[in-house]
Amino acid sequence: MPQNTIHRLLLPLLMWRVRHISDRAYLILVSVLVGLLAGLAAVGLKTLVHGSQGLLRAWVPPQYQVFSSSLYPIIGIALTVLFTRYFLAGDLGRGIGPVIYDIARRGSIVPRSKLYSQLVSSFLTVTFGGSAGLEAPISVTGSAIGSNAARVLRIGRRQRRLLTACGAAAGIAAIFNSPIAGVLFAVEVILSELSAAYFVPLLIASATATVVSKALYAGQPFVLITTSWPVDAVPLYLMLAVFTALLSVYMIRVYFWADRFFSHFTTVFWKVLLGGLALGSLVFIFPPLYGEGYDIVQLLLGGHSEQLLNGSLFDVFDDQSAWLVLVVAAGSMLLKVTATTITIGSGGNGGMFGSSLFAGALCGFIFARLINLSGLYPISEVHFIVLGMAGTLAGVVHAPLTAIFLIAEITGGYALFVPLMVVTSGSYLITRYFEPYSVYTRKLVQKGVYINHDRDRSLLARLDVGRLLQTDFHPVHPDDTLGELVNTFRHASRNLFPVVDDDGHLLGVVSLDTVRDALFDDAHYTTTRVRELMDEPLAVVRPDDTLLDTLRCMEQLDAWALPVLDLDNRYLGFLLKSNILANYRRQLLKDSGE
Repeated sequence: MPQNTIHRLLLPLLMWRVRHISDRAYLILVSVLVGLLAGLAAVGLKTLVHGSQGLLRAWVPPQYQVFSSSLYPIIGIALTVLFTRYFLAGDLGRGIGPVIYDIARRGSIVPRSKLYSQLVSSFLTVTFGGSAGLEAPISVTGSAIGSNAARVLRIGRRQRRLLTACGAAAGIAAIFNSPIAGVLFAVEVILSELSAAYFVPLLIASATATVVSKALYAGQPFVLITTSWPVDAVPLYLMLAVFTALLSVYMIRVYFWADRFFSHFTTVFWKVLLGGLALGSLVFIFPPLYGEGYDIVQLLLGGHSEQLLNGSLFDVFDDQSAWLVLVVAAGSMLLKVTATTITIGSGGNGGMFGSSLFAGALCGFIFARLINLSGLYPISEVHFIVLGMAGTLAGVVHAPLTAIFLIAEITGGYALFVPLMVVTSGSYLITRYFEPYSVYTRKLVQKGVYINHDRDRSLLARLDVGRLLQTDFHPVHPDDTLGELVNTFRHASRNLFPVVDDDGHLLGVVSLDTVRDALFDDAHYTTTRVRELMDEPLAVVRPDDTLLDTLRCMEQLDAWALPVLDLDNRYLGFLLKSNILANYRRQLLKDSGE
């Protein structure tokens, strides 16, 4: 139904709302609606994926499971590519990064196609064994629900931004039955800021989605009840933080390396074929890489690590020794990010959220098992499994608070709060040192979209440099005489003049203030040339320079204007400090007032 038609149908209701319901109460009601819809979407997707995976396994005899699991992924990726091409015109917009971009640059307007595209594509991908998580697609779907609900119900820009985050929070909350983690995920990843006014709608949306998930008996993938942790194990927690940080850095770098690799493929057919075969081969060798992998995590938490070998090539040795289990666990941990990137890069859809939890669980298990095998100090492997999940998630996503409360809520491990704080904070700080941006924001930063770490940079990055460029400065030729320059002065509104040669290259600048004395020397009007009067510019601005760096340069040089040159040193115009600051102020007021 066209949006204008929807607005006409809702107009009487919206008018009644204006007269009888305050803006604050209205925002609360809409956040409940967003939480309800996002919760239903999350529960529906999870239920359909897990049910369909059960059907796919049920009709294949057990002895052929490993072969079918190797062939399924290419089918899922191919179906996802076909859906993307014929229903979305080739534009799927995978991951949470595009939503962050929509909030930063498009006024929190998330395309309506994301209301269904992420659900369908991730269902096709993960159902057939794509090695990726459903958290990112569900979070994007929730964001689209919040954004489009705000647009339909005529809610302003600032509240639309909040409702977009409410949808993302509700999606995460419904997946894991973890309302606090959903709120913190929205604050740390989607909004990238902490505002007290945001918490009530976020909490309400998350709580609503969690109630929906609980009522429909879906959601929480792990169960763990723990009571205490040993104080003398703190050095081991610090060591685990280092290991999860190194794993996080490894996962981020491999993810983007593989992303660049797949970007070189121009033919979709070869991308799907090679990606599907590569993923199938990985699953054939390491069956734990099939799908999300949460069933493997549950096996580890249940103390059944030997089942990692089930259905694998290593199972033929009929040897379930601890070292063989560790080999499979290590291979699965290191190759999970590769399998996820192949899944996404070859055309499937999914996210790194679940993959981080999977790899982190294996990291914690391997660390604890090695400590126990050494006989140095007996430790609880279950504790280190959940701590590894938290540390890796905090490093990869750069969201330590989300990691702490998510693991605490979904495992019932609130007694592990102090170890969780130690591991996640250590992992986050170390990862940030090597990788300043998360797996969600690194590509955005490469495009000049700054989100988390510098509000000034983020606001300036939203400004259109083309609109700030001033082109009404009269250029002069280096061979013009002083008399011709004086005549140019008479008809100009600026007191700064670029000196440009026949090819458009900037040679220098002439300022009215610096040549004022020469203007009264009539005897030299025909003998003095502009090249004798011009000065070197204090600095020049290139197209790839940021506005923040330009402003800092202006401050250091005490310059009010700098010339802008293209890559071939051709003159384009001037950037004025006053113009940049005026537009910055308008953008700041726009963000604060709407």
